[in-house]
Amino acid sequence: MSARAGIVVTGTEVLTGRIQDRNGPWVADRLLELGVELAHITICGDRPGDIEAQLRFLAAEGVDLIVTTGGLGPTADDMTVATVARFCGRELKLDSRVEDMIADIVARLMVRFPNVDPEAIREANRKQALIPEGAHVLEPVGTAPGVVVPGKPTVIVLPGPPRELQPMWKMAVQTPAVQEAIAHRTAYRQETVRMFGLPESALADTLRAAERGVTGFDRLEITTCLRRGEIEMVTRYEPDAADAYANLMALLRERHGDDIFSEDGSTVDEQVARLLTGRWIVTAESCTAGLLAARLTERPGSSAYVAGGVVSYSNQAKSELLGVDPALIETHGAVSEPVAEAMAAGAMRRLGADTAIAITGIAGPGGGTPEKPVGTVCFSLMMADGRTVTRTLRLPGNRADVRERSTTVAMHLLRRTLVGDPG
Repeated sequence: MSARAGIVVTGTEVLTGRIQDRNGPWVADRLLELGVELAHITICGDRPGDIEAQLRFLAAEGVDLIVTTGGLGPTADDMTVATVARFCGRELKLDSRVEDMIADIVARLMVRFPNVDPEAIREANRKQALIPEGAHVLEPVGTAPGVVVPGKPTVIVLPGPPRELQPMWKMAVQTPAVQEAIAHRTAYRQETVRMFGLPESALADTLRAAERGVTGFDRLEITTCLRRGEIEMVTRYEPDAADAYANLMALLRERHGDDIFSEDGSTVDEQVARLLTGRWIVTAESCTAGLLAARLTERPGSSAYVAGGVVSYSNQAKSELLGVDPALIETHGAVSEPVAEAMAAGAMRRLGADTAIAITGIAGPGGGTPEKPVGTVCFSLMMADGRTVTRTLRLPGNRADVRERSTTVAMHLLRRTLVGDPG
């Protein structure tokens, strides 16, 4: 059996949903990359008894490694290290080197606050320098050091802020105790395929056919997820099951070749960013109110190809900002292909771009009609060379779903048109 691990996410704010857990899924992905089987992720509040109960549960499950996140600060509710030390049967001892390290970090941070007593701050942070005896110290990225406590199971104790946890994970994995704990991990390959325009039921039918017809299918660990209107299929397998995966992919291409847009895990956002190299794009948005522009500019370096965006939510804004003829709106309605095309043309002209994409629709929950029900969205992509692709779709879901899926449709319209296949 492969090495197995469990994750304990601590924090009452996470338990109650005030803060979304980002650490559990991130650590889970890193464990899978290492070939370590993830047995459980648990979430508990900042109570020593509850934290220790999670540790005892995972130990009873026979995991080789436990990763905890959160509860390493200087305040009274930060108690993960002390709880882990008690669970592992180790005394806490003040590490003077760590104390000096934290004091130096805090001193640099306190330069902007000259009236704060540095000794009082040092005293408040001293608890962070209490280390379980025999543990390996992970140098802090913020002010809180992490620790690796050897044993069966070995326990990695990491801070809660992702910007601190993620760099410290790399340090933790390299420690001898963790390497020993995961020594019998299984080498896996993991492949990600992304599809758009394919119903989940159709993929499920294909996977059932693969189960009957693909030799070695039972050695493929497949998970599927519908996200932003796309299907993501992640397959994990041992290297000697590569033929089974190749045969599965052959069946997928045969049945759904037009729907597969990524076999290497790349996202549509990454693909569009590459395809926009040398171009100058502008957005004109009504129902999405800037969400597409935000998505296009999420990647660093997007200023090289994004000129800007116009949010023309009202009919007046469509006319005044984009030059859409009010008579066009009166005749066809704001949610119509002619208006979408006029919005794209106006945005391209207004910002001097060579590529423009417009979205206008009814996100709901009100505003729909029998002719144009909620979820009706019109898209128009226009190029300076005269190419224009206009579509009207009925998108499912609530207001947030319609708005988000509209950006996904727009990104795929861009991708297909830029590769010469508007679909």
